Amino acid sequence: MPSKIIELSKKKTYSEVEKMSTLKKNREEPEDEEKRQNDNYLITYTRHLERRLRSLETEKQLLETERLRLDKELHTLRNELDRLRQPPLIGATVTDILDENRVVVKSSTGPSFVVNVSRKIGMKEIEPGMRVALNQRNFAVMEVMPESTDPLVQGMELADMVPDVTYEDIGGLSEQLQEVKETVELPLLYPELFESVGVKPPKGVLLYGEPGTGKTLTAKAVAHATKARFIRIIGSELVQKFIGEGARMVREIFQLARKKAPSIIFIDELDAIGSQRLQVATSGDREVQRTLMQLLSELDGFDDRGDVRIIAATNRFDILDPALLRPGRFDRIIKFTRPQEEDRLQIFNIHSKTLKLDKSVNFKVLVQKTENATGAEIHAICIEAGMMAIREKKTIITQVEFELAVDKVLSNKKVPRNLYS
Repeated sequence: MPSKIIELSKKKTYSEVEKMSTLKKNREEPEDEEKRQNDNYLITYTRHLERRLRSLETEKQLLETERLRLDKELHTLRNELDRLRQPPLIGATVTDILDENRVVVKSSTGPSFVVNVSRKIGMKEIEPGMRVALNQRNFAVMEVMPESTDPLVQGMELADMVPDVTYEDIGGLSEQLQEVKETVELPLLYPELFESVGVKPPKGVLLYGEPGTGKTLTAKAVAHATKARFIRIIGSELVQKFIGEGARMVREIFQLARKKAPSIIFIDELDAIGSQRLQVATSGDREVQRTLMQLLSELDGFDDRGDVRIIAATNRFDILDPALLRPGRFDRIIKFTRPQEEDRLQIFNIHSKTLKLDKSVNFKVLVQKTENATGAEIHAICIEAGMMAIREKKTIITQVEFELAVDKVLSNKKVPRNLYS
């Protein structure tokens, strides 16, 4: 009996122990789960803080870069403001050079001054005739200014617009082209030939003749054939309103030509400034005469013209001043005449190269009908024949259109012949 009681007490004890351990385990499990959740939250939050820190560091770098850019821009603006606050400089021209860093200048306001030269500018850089800038207070030379060139003069240089006309595009005029080549092209391309013979090359050539005989076309071909700089002038551009402006432009044109040498100056419509000087003249005529005298001086004066060639063209040879025509200014005077029969046939072939012609077109018949026609008139005939074919909705040009074009173009001629005889 007692043994049973002991066993029952043991079982009860064991059950109580198990029950207590179970209760303890159940109490420990929520605590571990909460701890794990807290740990996961701390890890997640730490990672979030790390990402946020990296984002802030990147933003800081961007802001630092922007601050440096703004500081640089602020420094530039301050320098620009300081420069704008400086007093303006006075333009002047150096007339003489003295010793001890002193020069004589003629200011733009009128009087001349003996002034000092800034140490930033070496005396070796100063030359008579040079444009300089003076300090407004002490009139010291502060900087050397570039040469002043009229924008109209700069636009006369055909630097990037070389004409596409070649000698093959000119019909006839074989003798005239040969003389122009000898006068202009050969001295520029083969100067050693003249040196070996001991002959000075001609300085200039004058082309004259009726309108449309190929004077300007020849000048374009020369510009295309030679490697020299080509400066084109129209005589009427040198006729200016104010006194001395035309002469100044002529002087600047020749200065530009000497600077760009070897170069060619082509003066078209020379009669606009080269007409004969009269005793009775208006103020406008006298200004044109001043421009002419400056041109005469540049063509053959005391200053060496250098490797600069002159081509001039006019269709009013009868009114030119005799001083222009003497040797030394224009060594060769070439007359351009109306094309002969063979020349007209060649001109027809040149201007019809790009046209779609019918087999019936006979240029020999057209040559007979275009007696005394100029090259420009033959060119106009070819264009007019094409326009008549287009009017009739044709794709090729026939003999009929050419004959109608001849009648239309040549019937409009009103040029008096006695001016060019």
